Amino acid sequence: MRISLLRGVSEKRSKDFAKLGIFDTAQLVRYFPRAYLDMTNRVSVREVFHNDMALLACTLVSVEPVRYAGRRKTVRALLSQGNDHFTAVWFNMPYIAQKLKPGEYLFYGRVQNYYDRISLVNPSFEPLDKNTRLKGLVPVYPLRGGLTQRVLRDCMAEALSLEPVRTVIPEELIKKYKLSPLRQAYFAVHRPESQTQLINASERIALEEYFTLISAFKLIKGDKNEARLNRYTVTEREVADFEKRFPFIFTKGQQGAVRAIYDNLTSPVRMNRLLQGDVGSGKTAVALTGIFMAVKSGFQAVYLSPTEVLAAQNFQTLCNIFPDYRVAYLAGGSTAKEKREIKTALAMGEIDILCGTHAVLQGDVLFQNLAFCVCDEQHRFGVSQRNTLSEKGNGADVLVMSATPIPRTLSLIFYGDLDITTIPDKPKERQEISTSVIPAYKYGDMLAYIRRETKAGKQAYFVCAKIDDDEGEVTSVTELYEELKGKLFDVRFALLHGRMKEKEKAEIMAAFKNKEYDCLVSTTVIEVGVDVPNATIMVIYNAERFGLSQLHQLRGRVGRGSDKSYCFLLVGNESETAMERLSILKQTTDGFKLAEKDLELRGSGDFFGTRQSGKFLNDIKNLRYSTDVIFAAKKLSDEAFERRLNFEEIKEAAMKKYDSLKDVVLN
Repeated sequence: MRISLLRGVSEKRSKDFAKLGIFDTAQLVRYFPRAYLDMTNRVSVREVFHNDMALLACTLVSVEPVRYAGRRKTVRALLSQGNDHFTAVWFNMPYIAQKLKPGEYLFYGRVQNYYDRISLVNPSFEPLDKNTRLKGLVPVYPLRGGLTQRVLRDCMAEALSLEPVRTVIPEELIKKYKLSPLRQAYFAVHRPESQTQLINASERIALEEYFTLISAFKLIKGDKNEARLNRYTVTEREVADFEKRFPFIFTKGQQGAVRAIYDNLTSPVRMNRLLQGDVGSGKTAVALTGIFMAVKSGFQAVYLSPTEVLAAQNFQTLCNIFPDYRVAYLAGGSTAKEKREIKTALAMGEIDILCGTHAVLQGDVLFQNLAFCVCDEQHRFGVSQRNTLSEKGNGADVLVMSATPIPRTLSLIFYGDLDITTIPDKPKERQEISTSVIPAYKYGDMLAYIRRETKAGKQAYFVCAKIDDDEGEVTSVTELYEELKGKLFDVRFALLHGRMKEKEKAEIMAAFKNKEYDCLVSTTVIEVGVDVPNATIMVIYNAERFGLSQLHQLRGRVGRGSDKSYCFLLVGNESETAMERLSILKQTTDGFKLAEKDLELRGSGDFFGTRQSGKFLNDIKNLRYSTDVIFAAKKLSDEAFERRLNFEEIKEAAMKKYDSLKDVVLN
């Protein structure tokens, strides 16, 4: 049912819901709370420590006019609780000023306490009166536009009463494993009576989601034992000679991976393989060796990268390693003339190796005899994109690579169609990176050290989580850029973030690599594959907000040359949990161990959610559930497929899920 048909939803309110991506009641009931307020846990502002999240009953005394400073808009309100006075501040939410009137309120947000000046940053709030309906656990939803928590809760209650929530898990399995009704779980997640009920409901909804997802993987993977159509003629001696083109000796792990690929390509079965390796393990060299096996046998090969920055870097590597073959580059930033010429030459077989981005996936990009496909950083591509690439050849072999480790048990579920090859070791010449947590009082010393290093010819990365500071909790990359330029005025800074055009990002990275800048201030756009050997320092702001695996990826951007490298972690919230996690990062450089620990500490909801800067399972990112839910879902899916229970219904639901896998991210 359209959202506009709910009581009290005007045209303006419909537009506010649209800003949240909600257009109907089915989408609304799947809009899960980001937090819950325990109404029995109201506190005094005097009891709260710096950076704590707190629920405060207080009086709103006054609201200042909206302040404008460039792109930044600030709303500030004066609050009181007894004789204690403090402020609430909202960044880039000017509409808040219209919602606030003097009176009694409940505020919920993060408390900042600097020099005894207390403020709440971007808190949620609602009027508190004698007739308040807020009791027990109260859901808190992300909001946009003119929506309030009360409006969203009222709309949610009506939508839950109207929207039919149906399970696709067969009734036989529901009875056999005594699963609770799915509809009941939705009610409980939005209106929980206890923490136990909330956890059970979250796990039931997650079970349904994973059941559908894993069933979708089963349907779209196809037969992994597809017969080989392309016959490779390359010899082991030729492969060994090719390896000598690299300026290093392959590790045992690399040699084992090359052997696995060669055996697969010379077997009767088409290759569909995942190559996993930690940061700096040499996956690219292994992939290029696989490409050599194809072009030496007379076939074409393609190397797909997720960004133009990485594609340009890989293109240069391919040109250096394959001077005797015809290598071409195709990306969204290529000119129309370049695209036409490359597509024509490719279709006529005049290009041996094509390197590019998503532009390679376009329908008019045709190969004469494509036999070998490489997907670099597989977690940035969806399953459908991988299939689209392989279908450009006749029975093409596929090698997907990932430097973003996921726990082995989970990889067996989500990459079950692939033969998994892992490079366990690293090149001997790879430097160990010294990792330190930098307290606030040493921040100035750190900047002074970086200034000295840049004057000595080294380079540094400064990474933070957001582009604009609209949450008040996270250092903004644009603000950080301006701040650092002021503090280190004699150091050359560049700015890089995901909203820039690919061409602009590529130009900035090229300039940084060519030492035209000393420091690069960036979002996590630099976490994948960027290789600047001269960069020896990585600074990560609000490190506690990142997953261990992503911190490990960012740390891996340095230590790529012969000089000692350093990773400095700056913490905004020095909680016991945050410091425990970061101490683990300091103690190990094994990405696979970190992935296992990350999953153990944070649970699969965070591991696969946007807290890890990913898009995978975005709908249920706010739910909390154990890893056991994933394995239970796989067991149910296996049994349903084996017994052909409700197969058509499962297929229909799973294929709808397939559409959401186009941009799947597994980090």
